[in-house]
Amino acid sequence: MSTRDLRKSNLVPMALVASMFFILGFATWLNGSLMPYLKQVLQLTPLQASLILFSFYIAVTFTAIPSAWVIRKVGYKTGMALAIGGMMVAGLLYIPAAKTQTFELFLFAQLVMGIAQTLLQTAVNPYVVRLGPEESAAVRVSIMGILNKGAGIVAPLVFSALIASNFTGLVGKELSQDEIDLMANSLILPYLGLAGFLALFALGIKFSPLPEIREEGEKDAGGSVKEALAHPNLVLGVIAIFFYVAAEVIAGDTIGAFALSLGVVNYSVMTSYTMACMVAGYILGIVLIPRVISQQTALTASAVLGMLLSLFIVFGDASSSVLADTLLVPFGGVSLPDTLLAIAVLGLANAIVWPAVWPLALSGLGRLTSTASGLLVMGIAGGAFGPLFWGLASGAGDAGSQQFGYIVLLPCYAYILYFALIGHKKKSW
Repeated sequence: MSTRDLRKSNLVPMALVASMFFILGFATWLNGSLMPYLKQVLQLTPLQASLILFSFYIAVTFTAIPSAWVIRKVGYKTGMALAIGGMMVAGLLYIPAAKTQTFELFLFAQLVMGIAQTLLQTAVNPYVVRLGPEESAAVRVSIMGILNKGAGIVAPLVFSALIASNFTGLVGKELSQDEIDLMANSLILPYLGLAGFLALFALGIKFSPLPEIREEGEKDAGGSVKEALAHPNLVLGVIAIFFYVAAEVIAGDTIGAFALSLGVVNYSVMTSYTMACMVAGYILGIVLIPRVISQQTALTASAVLGMLLSLFIVFGDASSSVLADTLLVPFGGVSLPDTLLAIAVLGLANAIVWPAVWPLALSGLGRLTSTASGLLVMGIAGGAFGPLFWGLASGAGDAGSQQFGYIVLLPCYAYILYFALIGHKKKSW
């Protein structure tokens, strides 16, 4: 088959895979709008609100390995269809949760969504690597990453347009039961529509022309894990991914809750700012690494920038918007407190961490690379604990307490800096 024929034969599968990466990003970063919205509707404390994220991200800790088993049994294509079907079920669960205003049911819906997303992640990430020549895999992964984070810009805007924008007059106000009922019920139709779309998409994937890709020469997983964990750079890399995802989710998904506490009317779109900075960072990484700077240098710079921004967020004046007003003039003069702008710019600091940690953590793993990659994926569990620690540190839940809660970012970036400078070089314990 010629190169042109190969490109043509992969066009439809690539488009379908791209749409799945977008759906993954949309469902993931919708949490940034859902969290402050439910915080307002259900009158939650910061710690309770952080459980919305915890229940979503904790799924990866106990479903990553079973998901890999499912994919080996049913194949990538069926696995993707099952995952999207699971997301559809989760979408339907939000309807009774909203109707009854039951916090525990919302948490269960989030958990089911997280389980389905873990299965989809396990299937679609290696699939896109294998769907074409090995030498161009990095380009495909980068494009999918931009689509994933780009969905993070779109999701809050859609949530705001369909739901939150109808209740901007209620921000900072003590709600009556009728107002709470209206806000809760406004979730029903959008999530019903989302579930319907996902059901159709799952059927489309099942009967699509996606080629099935089979693994060859699978090694015993137990032995491989033990061998892989003997490599310090991998173990330290898994911890780096844990802290990175913790910082990423704090920046992307708590910004709306903090904005709500500051009385910002359009709090539901704040995640879009963080995701826009992430996309910008992603593009910078593609352009600069390794042409201009090494991945180690990029990781070091990201950690330092993250620490500086964290200090500014914690100790800055939350009432000041001088810096934001000046910088955002070209973008329509949107007025934001400077601390919120700094949280958004954390997206820029976070963007290069994931693609930089992976190759440094996998260096020298050879035949254990596949097993090691699975262990690195489990580091995504940091997304469950980062917001939880932020909620604990936020104490009383007023604006000042929530601002101080961002102090938990400092150890995250400090560890990433350690990994960039020292940790990735360790080849023996």
